[in-house]
Amino acid sequence: MKTSNLIIVFGILLLASACSPRLTPFTQRLYEENAWSDDELQRIQFYLSDDIKLYRDATEGTSRIEGGKIRQVKGRKVEEVVIPEGTPGVLVFSPKDDRFAVSFEDGKDERYLMFGPNPKAGNRYMLLAKEWKRKKGQITYEGRTFYCDAESAYAALMVDLKRIKKTKVKRRTAEGRRL
Repeated sequence: MKTSNLIIVFGILLLASACSPRLTPFTQRLYEENAWSDDELQRIQFYLSDDIKLYRDATEGTSRIEGGKIRQVKGRKVEEVVIPEGTPGVLVFSPKDDRFAVSFEDGKDERYLMFGPNPKAGNRYMLLAKEWKRKKGQITYEGRTFYCDAESAYAALMVDLKRIKKTKVKRRTAEGRRL
């Protein structure tokens, strides 16, 4: 490859990387430092750090497949939902101060996953399960029980801090009104 072509390719790659968001893990510290309200958190674009693969047995009488896929695994029908790394998501609600229900599917607020700070991972907001047993997590998704493997347990929420810092919030505190 000619030197001039190499410089052009390098320049294009440099420009492309400058335009893409630089994602940072969403941590408990970041949350506490900014003291965001629920309304402000719902305006933050979250991203997924790693793939999440959910699966459950799909028996004919109980399955209603919409967004998931059905495939055969060792003779069983399995419903599978895959949420790839980098998928954008939004906060649907926060049941506690340190728990976020984040939806990664457009128009489907009942399809959410729970995230919370993990002390073993620098308090990054990571995927939560009802329980972890034998490297398998039990998760409620769309009101049904799904399972995920240990690899999905490392999925964390990411944010574009540069974009968040550009967001301006006008805030004031009412001092009260007396007679």
